[in-house]
Amino acid sequence: MNKIEKEFLDWWSTSIIKMSPNKISYRGNKIENLIKQNFSLSQMIFLLTLGKKVSKDKAQLLDLTLMASVDHGPQSPAIAVSRMAMTCGIGINNAMASAANVLGDVHGGAGQQSLEMYNELLNSKQSVKAFLNHQIKNKKNIPGFGHRFHKIDPRVKPLKNALKKLIKKKQIKGKILKTAEQIETELKKIKKKSIPMNIDGISAVIYGELGFPPILARGLFVISRSIGIMAHAYEQSLRNEKNKGPIPKKYTWTYKK
Repeated sequence: MNKIEKEFLDWWSTSIIKMSPNKISYRGNKIENLIKQNFSLSQMIFLLTLGKKVSKDKAQLLDLTLMASVDHGPQSPAIAVSRMAMTCGIGINNAMASAANVLGDVHGGAGQQSLEMYNELLNSKQSVKAFLNHQIKNKKNIPGFGHRFHKIDPRVKPLKNALKKLIKKKQIKGKILKTAEQIETELKKIKKKSIPMNIDGISAVIYGELGFPPILARGLFVISRSIGIMAHAYEQSLRNEKNKGPIPKKYTWTYKK
């Protein structure tokens, strides 16, 4: 192999997949063997992103967390986008891509932000109380706590219970969960009211405890919500509706001079 050939082959070098005619392997594992082993999609997520195989318990915990965030109804911007896009005569892939593209810092980024916050607190000498007072004083958001629709997010308790089972089995340390619970406790003292953890907060705890870095917390949320996006786009495709906008057509918007 000459220098130019090597440069071409190294252009997109990767440790994730090796492929040649009739052969596919992921991080050294032949796909046919993984299929025979009933290797799950959640296990594959660990293998491809983190390069490791995990216990079925950990894979199941990831599976539960992804399942819990699949949908939150058409009032969720990404879901609404998928439905509107589908009425424009495009393919389901285009509708899904359009919807996924609105999952950013404000809508879809709270999981990543929560895990960044947990890691910051774990890696600093600053107390949770001091951190929260600083955030509140400077009118900064506390991601992962409080919900505009749910006083108590029904997804949090069962996910936390599933996580605690693995902590009890000593498969997970539980340091991030402890930090999140300290935030919840201190927030209640500072605000004089309960501001419980939401789905983003507990999901971030679980992703972090499972070893995922913050950037993948957002990626995992996108994977999860894409299932709901796909379902809504498909449902909309079954209806004979064209160019459906965000409000019923008999209504017009308020014009302000």
